[in-house]
Amino acid sequence: MKVLVIGGAGYIGSHVVKALMEKGHKVTVFDNLSSGLLQNLFPENDFIAGDILHPDTLEEAFSRGFDAFIHLAAFKAAGESMIKPEKYSINNINGTLNILNAATAHNCKYMVFSSSAAIFGEPQYQPLDEDHPKNPLNYYGFTKLKIEEFMTWYDQLKGLKFASLRYFNAAGYDVDGVLYGLERNPANLLPVMMEVACGKREKISIFGSDYPTRDGTCIRDYIHVSDLASAHVMALEHIAKTNESLKLNLGTGNGVTVTEMLEATRRITGKEVKAEYVGRRAGDPAQLTATSAKAKEILGWEPKYSDVDTLIDSTWKAYKKYFKM
Repeated sequence: MKVLVIGGAGYIGSHVVKALMEKGHKVTVFDNLSSGLLQNLFPENDFIAGDILHPDTLEEAFSRGFDAFIHLAAFKAAGESMIKPEKYSINNINGTLNILNAATAHNCKYMVFSSSAAIFGEPQYQPLDEDHPKNPLNYYGFTKLKIEEFMTWYDQLKGLKFASLRYFNAAGYDVDGVLYGLERNPANLLPVMMEVACGKREKISIFGSDYPTRDGTCIRDYIHVSDLASAHVMALEHIAKTNESLKLNLGTGNGVTVTEMLEATRRITGKEVKAEYVGRRAGDPAQLTATSAKAKEILGWEPKYSDVDTLIDSTWKAYKKYFKM
């Protein structure tokens, strides 16, 4: 298929592009490079420098004729979304509507959306399945939930078939070592710890040490980015084959605490990785884990690289390669 990957120069997007290419799809990347990197682009692919807030650029892109597109261009920092909701409204909601309008105007029939398990909010049971009540605790999760609702309507009214993939913490780096472009101004746990290990930051702040968990720090479900990339490709091929939309959770079902990730990072890197425990952050539930049973049943997808050691080791190798350590 001819696939437009919106946000394809970014961290997750570049891994999705690599997975698409490995399955023989023809890929074009659309990115404004605000967080994506030219380093993450493959010379075999066309590249369109554009912004989802500019409808004319999207119109021109989709006029080239694509069978499908993958949307990975949303802002994703949960903490920031609680401070700057307007930023997330404009980019995530307005930007997505621009994408949906351009895609349907040019008869692009299939869509994969990088959603989030943040749409569920405080868990009523663990691990979260697709039917869990949806009550986001942060504005980022709210925008993702609204986008899912928009897609459902566009499916009914415009025939746009979609797969919405919900996951929590993407982590790790390309297990083949091809991709190692680092995120700009990372906010997620593992890359921040890596910056401390590399000496780029003095310490990491751990938000909350008094949660009702086994060591007092938050529990999260970490998914290797290469596993996520394969799920995006499998979901796209499935909806193109069946012409039916999907909403799937992606997870290991096994949560890891922040302190456990910190201790494993110290062990694998051999670095001190100085940490400071500070107060809780608004919008952070104590524990979030998701089940991927439905994804396994429908797509045959299972995580292969999402154990803690592979997550950390592949990330550390990317940082060492990038900084020539």
